[in-house]
Amino acid sequence: MTGAVEVSVPATSANLGPGYDSLGLALGLRDVLSGEITVDDGLEVTVSGTDADSVPLDESHLVYRAMRAAFHEMGCQVPGVRLHCRNAIPHGRGLGSSSAAIVGGICLARGLVAGGSLLMDDDAVFELAARMEGHPDNVAPAFYGGFTIALSEGDRFSATSVTVDPRVGVVAFVPPEPLRTSVARGLLPATVPHADAAADAGRAALLVVALSGRPELLLPATQDFLHQAYREPAMPESLRLMTELREGGVAAVVSGAGPTVLAFVDASTRPKVRGCAPVGWEVLDLDVESHGATLTS
Repeated sequence: MTGAVEVSVPATSANLGPGYDSLGLALGLRDVLSGEITVDDGLEVTVSGTDADSVPLDESHLVYRAMRAAFHEMGCQVPGVRLHCRNAIPHGRGLGSSSAAIVGGICLARGLVAGGSLLMDDDAVFELAARMEGHPDNVAPAFYGGFTIALSEGDRFSATSVTVDPRVGVVAFVPPEPLRTSVARGLLPATVPHADAAADAGRAALLVVALSGRPELLLPATQDFLHQAYREPAMPESLRLMTELREGGVAAVVSGAGPTVLAFVDASTRPKVRGCAPVGWEVLDLDVESHGATLTS
């Protein structure tokens, strides 16, 4: 295709407490990616916005790697690419920046190929994104939007969308320092007690009900036994904030692998919850984003 193509992709929060590696929620904070095919060989990458100075500007850039993987899936070779990323999603904070980059890059590549959606349908986009990310919990809401339940079955991935009650909003507390997902995952034990697994399964099921129409159940539904407490050594301030919020009756969780803390709120509780931020943390008032990756031009 000639000319530039633009894609916007939402931030996401995975796990949501008990839904480890399966539940995800799209949030109203979006990265915008624009790209075009150039006649000359080579790659030109520019980045602006959040954490712009912390990403590579060469072929190792994650958006370009996703584009290249998608071009390969579609059987296309391109001479050169010009890419610009306007970032709004903080990196390394548990808000799905890598999933947004992967999903956005794949969608951008598909948009740059004539007949791209015929060569690569939505299922293929989601499958490739999940393979690149390694798990589907963030890429599902990044691509489809809203609240998703994602599954891994061997080397195959699937996702189902669930409507979110319009009363549900979120406040994200974003600490100044990032945390690598690999570090957070490395703290998890190889096995957990059967009782903890059973308790998490019940609460994950309840969370689907709570988000889809019974928000008064969000506090018990977001209780987790599988991963958050094990990660406390890597993010003690996050666990402290989460615990304080929950003791105050607010359904708060670690967002993804952390260290951001996500609190579920409604219109009446949002102002009070906002005031709980530790000094130096950014507070983001966000809505649930019903639209996933969107081709805007």
